[in-house]
Amino acid sequence: MIKRRTAVLLVIVAMIIGGGAVLALTNYPIFASSGASASQGLSQAEMSKLNAAVKLIEDNYYKDVDHNKLVEGAVNGIVGALDDPYSSYMPAEQASEFNESIEGSFTGIGAEVELKNERVTVISPIKGSPAEKAGIQAKDVLLSVDGESLAGLDLKTAVSKIRGPKGSTVTIMVQRPGTPDPIKFEIKRDSIKLESVNARMEDGSVGVIEVTQFSSNTGDRFKEELKKLEQQGMKGLVIDLRNNPGGLLNVVVDMAEQFVPKGSIIVQEEYRNGAREVIRSEGSAAKKTYPVTVLINGGSASASEIMAGALKESAGARLLGEDSFGKGTVQTSVSDRLGDGTLLKFTIAKWLTPDDEWIHEKGIKPDEKVTQPDYFTVAPINKEQTLKYNMNNENVKSAQVMLSGLGYDTKRKDGYFDTETKKQVKAFQTSQKLIVSGMIDEKTANALEAAVLEEITDPANDTQLNQAIDELKQETLAPASNS
Repeated sequence: MIKRRTAVLLVIVAMIIGGGAVLALTNYPIFASSGASASQGLSQAEMSKLNAAVKLIEDNYYKDVDHNKLVEGAVNGIVGALDDPYSSYMPAEQASEFNESIEGSFTGIGAEVELKNERVTVISPIKGSPAEKAGIQAKDVLLSVDGESLAGLDLKTAVSKIRGPKGSTVTIMVQRPGTPDPIKFEIKRDSIKLESVNARMEDGSVGVIEVTQFSSNTGDRFKEELKKLEQQGMKGLVIDLRNNPGGLLNVVVDMAEQFVPKGSIIVQEEYRNGAREVIRSEGSAAKKTYPVTVLINGGSASASEIMAGALKESAGARLLGEDSFGKGTVQTSVSDRLGDGTLLKFTIAKWLTPDDEWIHEKGIKPDEKVTQPDYFTVAPINKEQTLKYNMNNENVKSAQVMLSGLGYDTKRKDGYFDTETKKQVKAFQTSQKLIVSGMIDEKTANALEAAVLEEITDPANDTQLNQAIDELKQETLAPASNS
């Protein structure tokens, strides 16, 4: 059995728009722990079949054919036959970007996506990225880029169309679940620098550590910040894994060991023959003396779910927030077997929680469900049309949600532009020193969205985080009971 100390597995394999895959990993010894019988690869007859197809095309196609493109296409076809959104083949340039991304920097819009039901679907935007600032959300389906449809494209081709130089702007049409009309986003590409760990101490000696992904240096940074908080007399800890799309298995295991007692299960890997590898904690024999709450939401995927499941089931932590994403498979990458700098990554196992739960496509349910204010997830306003009295559509609904979230109570959020909505639009325009028309033109729409973004980024409005902190304060202040 290959031990986790000698194999780094990728527990979320998707694509970061503009930067290749979110995390890199080292090569895994193929089938070393799967229990599967070794394949002999293609038979002589199968090789002859492929060679015949290539030769027939090269000799007879009506125009010149790029031999390398045929070879790349053949490998892509093999991987595509797996029908697995987390398995893919990367040409040399993309493989290099994939490996570089783990170092914490890339250029793009900063959203991680997968190919789900043949549609490019957002797993989560990266914290502080242009995508997050523009309003891209988990589960959004990307329809087109600069007017070019993404339908029918493989993931890496779709991603390559969204990539571009730093400072350039890309127009993306998005279909959001529950919203009938596509939403238009104009996003300026930028360098995405990934500081994966941020920590601070709140009043009441409650520490907060936000983990945005599990990259190569995340474990060391997490332990550094945890130690600092403990040295400051921390009485309770919030670990914020919201919109964390995942990362490296060995890193999340290393972090979970700070809380899961020695010998207790962190995660289990199940291979195609049913054999399991149980990964147990090599940490301290004792649990932490302070309570821990873990924040999750629909953008918490894969390694985040491993962390949440391990801390809940093996360390007694409490989960607060919303259902997680639901990715329960493990991938590996291979580069040295293909040559020429290309890379193949594919799924090798399921992973299960300590209590034998496979959360794939279900997610982990929090112990306490807490949602954010509705304006946190409101769709942007289409600025090509001025909204006015007596209109009834989704854009008016978005404006009503925004206005009400900003304290301009429209009394309704159903999309009908009534007299009260007009009154509140005028009040907002007055406060922003805009032309007071009672209509929502492009300037008013931009001002609304900017004001809402400011509210969203204000920690005082983070209902989930504030509730977690308040509950930990109450818990740590409660007198100990006599036994």
